[in-house]
Amino acid sequence: MKLGNIGHKLIITAAVIISFALFSLWQVQLYSGGQVRIHKGQSHYVNLRLPFLYVRGDREDIILLNGSHLPRQSSRVNPPYNMQGLDIGEVNLEFSLFGKIPLHQITVSVLPKVYLVPGGHSIGIKLNAEGVDVVGFYYFDYDGQSISPAREAGVQIGDIILSINGEHTSSVNRAAQLLENLGSSQVTLQVGRNGKSLTIHLDPVFSRTDHSYRIGLYIRDSAAGVGTLSFYIPETRRFGALGHAILSTETNRPINISNGSIVKAKIVDIKTARRGQPGEKTGIFMEHDDFAGNIDKNSSFGIFGNLERFDYGPSLYNEPMPMALACQVETGPAEILTVVEGEEISRFSVEIEKITHQARPADKGIVLRVTDEELLKMTGGIVQGMSGSPIIQNGRLAGAITHVFVNDPTRGYGIFMEWMYQEAVILTNN
Repeated sequence: MKLGNIGHKLIITAAVIISFALFSLWQVQLYSGGQVRIHKGQSHYVNLRLPFLYVRGDREDIILLNGSHLPRQSSRVNPPYNMQGLDIGEVNLEFSLFGKIPLHQITVSVLPKVYLVPGGHSIGIKLNAEGVDVVGFYYFDYDGQSISPAREAGVQIGDIILSINGEHTSSVNRAAQLLENLGSSQVTLQVGRNGKSLTIHLDPVFSRTDHSYRIGLYIRDSAAGVGTLSFYIPETRRFGALGHAILSTETNRPINISNGSIVKAKIVDIKTARRGQPGEKTGIFMEHDDFAGNIDKNSSFGIFGNLERFDYGPSLYNEPMPMALACQVETGPAEILTVVEGEEISRFSVEIEKITHQARPADKGIVLRVTDEELLKMTGGIVQGMSGSPIIQNGRLAGAITHVFVNDPTRGYGIFMEWMYQEAVILTNN
């Protein structure tokens, strides 16, 4: 009978150990998404203090585990686990209990260190759409009815008109000219919608009010605004800015661009932010020979392109600084770089209040609060035009401001700089 009790207790103990191990590894999975990224030479701790935990790796030359090369066969390693990047590459770690019961796998990627020149410069942004955007319908009277031939034919707000009767159009003026030349002839629109191309046929209708044939559309071909440069890569001349996409105000979708440009901007006024009323920077575009670039990508992580010239004058950081990986950013003090008057970049203190651990690119990974009294007095917190302002923490370029909390403009979201950099130029093992 005693032996049975002992056996029962051993089973319960083993079950508790397994449950604890699974729970601990689930926490690691939740934190890392099953992936750990470190720089070559960097150390990373996995806080697992489990007895009887064994580990093995499929490569021996990528990381050191507690100062030793990874075992190819399951071996017991005493916690806590310190991974040190040894060489560029990727290794899979398999954890097991007693070397027999598989528990979990973590992929560790060792990446080269990246150095970026911090931004903070105010920029004027000009986008030219790929085609022309449909932003509304124009209704006119025909036989006592209010009609829009384009809407009745199936055109939708947010569509991109790529061509009219086979003729490419990338401007409102070109579209108007083509339609005027067609008169009453049938119109064939090649339309982009949700990544697909559609063909729509429609017949213009004569408007007695306008004394011409109309298809009943409002269209737009470009967008412009003020934002902030986030980083610059001297070796490739690539840049990233904003930290979020430029959206169509009518459709709330990213504007598809064929080309765009950035120029220097001078801040001439700031509308102070208040609860429920976002503030805004007002700037004038200054097209000079010392600063100019083109935009080739407008994505959810920002706008990206090449700087043809980058001589912006005195800056707080003229030399490249290391980029922080997402896992290196932590809650606590940090600073942002931005322009609040003229062209001068200033640094202001902020507090990173929350980190959302992300193993894969996503936005809004950082929640921060402006703590700098001078900035609060001048702007009320985060204002439009501040998007892209770089966040610096512990001597590393950590992220960029993206959005403001409308009901609390002292707080806002940020994006990890690692994700912006990947969007600009994919991290490689070269």
